[in-house]
Amino acid sequence: MIKSILPYEGLLHEVVEHGGVLYIGGIVPEDTSLDMSGQANDVLGQLSRLLETLESDMANVLQVTIFMTNLGEKAAFNAAWKAHFAKAHLPARAAVGAADLGPGVKLEMTAIAARSTST
Repeated sequence: MIKSILPYEGLLHEVVEHGGVLYIGGIVPEDTSLDMSGQANDVLGQLSRLLETLESDMANVLQVTIFMTNLGEKAAFNAAWKAHFAKAHLPARAAVGAADLGPGVKLEMTAIAARSTST
C-alpha cells in the first residue's frame, strides 16, 4: 500500500512511503543567492531534517538523483556531500545536467531512503 506523506500545494506529495521505503520528491535550496557549495549544504541539510521528522536519517538513504545546472560545479557539490554522508553509508547516486531549475537554483535533489531499522 502506498502512503502519501506531506502534501505540497495539491500538486504532489513531498514524500511517499511504500513498504518501509521513503520516496522523496525534489528538494531545492531555500537560499538561491548561495554558491554551489552553499546550495548543496542547504539541500542536504533539508534532506537530513526531513528524514529526522520521518524517523530516519542520512545513514538510511539508498539512492539520490541530483539535477545540476552546471556539472562543472560537481567538485563543490561533492565537498558538501562528503560532509553529510559517512563513508560507510554512501548511497547510490546519479548527477544529471539540467538547463533550468528556476531563478538562481543550481541544483535539485530527489532521494529514496529506508525507514530507520530502530523504529
